Amino acid sequence: MSGHNKWSTIKHKKGKADAARGKIFTKIIRLITVSAREGGGDPSSNSNLRLILEKAKVSNMPKDTIVKAIKRGTGELSGVNYEDMSYEGYGPGGAAVIVMCLSDNKNRTVSEVRHIFSKYGGSLGENGCVSWIFEKKGFFIIDGNEKTDDEMMDLVLEAGADDYSLMEETEEEKLYEVYCEANDFMVVKEELEKIIPVKDSKLTLLPKNTVKLEGKKASQMLTLMEYLEDCDDVQEVYSNFDIDDKLVEEIMNG
Repeated sequence: MSGHNKWSTIKHKKGKADAARGKIFTKIIRLITVSAREGGGDPSSNSNLRLILEKAKVSNMPKDTIVKAIKRGTGELSGVNYEDMSYEGYGPGGAAVIVMCLSDNKNRTVSEVRHIFSKYGGSLGENGCVSWIFEKKGFFIIDGNEKTDDEMMDLVLEAGADDYSLMEETEEEKLYEVYCEANDFMVVKEELEKIIPVKDSKLTLLPKNTVKLEGKKASQMLTLMEYLEDCDDVQEVYSNFDIDDKLVEEIMNG
């Protein structure tokens, strides 16, 4: 594995506050609507929609809310027309940042994203300025609490994945990050689910190299990522920063 999806690890460790549930619902609703519009409202024939509905279930989204979002996507109910858009730039210390959005107002979105970059030590760049640093990968978080290291290696490789690493270990669980080629995502997902609990799964952007950040720049970077994620129009934020786990805990706790 060339780089590391540090932000995904941090997000999982710090969790999602109950107060943010409304924002989580807003983001998932947009994803459901767009997926249903592009691939139809039947999850059995729309694998992307099926994956999003799994996230909705984990987030305890009401069934009625899900049904309405699907119907807006298929045109059975009137609704807002969301468009995909992405922005690229640099964070503190020169770390690359990619911001993926779903929005009904491009001017509003780019204005908000630019403002956040400027306010928290970054700069918005031209499309293509950092995308070459990343490659699309399948990403999973699995619980290997009852598995030895050798067993973990065997099951990950047998499922068709490329690489894995320990994310977090507590008394209750032992979580691993698993990566695979983007084209193999659904096959690997199905194979993993047959043999081990899968906590999360998605397509992600993995950096080919990382930028080490310390001190003030590390703190600024995490603040930038937090505020970008908090924007309603933003779905995902990717970066190639690397910050020591101990320093991350210090920043998050204080």
